[in-house]
Amino acid sequence: MGTSVVIGGTAGLGRFIAARHAGRGDTVIIAGRDAEKARTAARELGANVTGIAVDLARPQTIADSLKTVESVDRLVITAAFQKPSTLKDFDVEEAVVAVTTKLVGYTETIRVLRDRFTPYASVVIFGGLAKERPYPGSTMITTFNSAITGLIKTLAVELAPHRVNALHPALVADSPRWAGTDLGHMAARTPIGRLITMDEVADATDFLLDNGAMNAHDLYVDGGVLAQ
Repeated sequence: MGTSVVIGGTAGLGRFIAARHAGRGDTVIIAGRDAEKARTAARELGANVTGIAVDLARPQTIADSLKTVESVDRLVITAAFQKPSTLKDFDVEEAVVAVTTKLVGYTETIRVLRDRFTPYASVVIFGGLAKERPYPGSTMITTFNSAITGLIKTLAVELAPHRVNALHPALVADSPRWAGTDLGHMAARTPIGRLITMDEVADATDFLLDNGAMNAHDLYVDGGVLAQ
């Protein structure tokens, strides 16, 4: 029990994690760029969920957006702008939004909320497997997910004794992003013979949040892809 704040909690993995925390009785605050979408998602998730608007691509607005958050036991940040872009079709404006969201936005969110952390509060921020496995069009995605490693190391020092870790999931088969897509060729490449699930990502998130010995670690949830 406690207060869970999920930035990026209106859709996808963030919403799934928020729903799990709400289902066990936590007070949950979910945030997304769109205020109405956040409020709608909160109503759907339960009476103990509140939705607010936070735009990580506009870090100068984050402090004001989070002013209603009174305390934090668990902070999860999954929000990202991950539109693939090759060098040939590189879009500078989109790249700035992507990097600002993932690095400046994440850092500013944690800075703003740190004074509201309860004694045993912890943080999980999301990267992705492109950190280790680039693909055509992943230049910025690989870059900012790689930078997440440096971010958690410096934050672990500055936030001490509070903990901060990063989770890097592979392609999540049952996430809304991949609904209706034939992913059999991807599943065949994994040592476990299938793709990972949202349940497994949520389990890993809870492990990082709750295990008091985990600090400044990158956790890969990939079914063994990186072993190949």
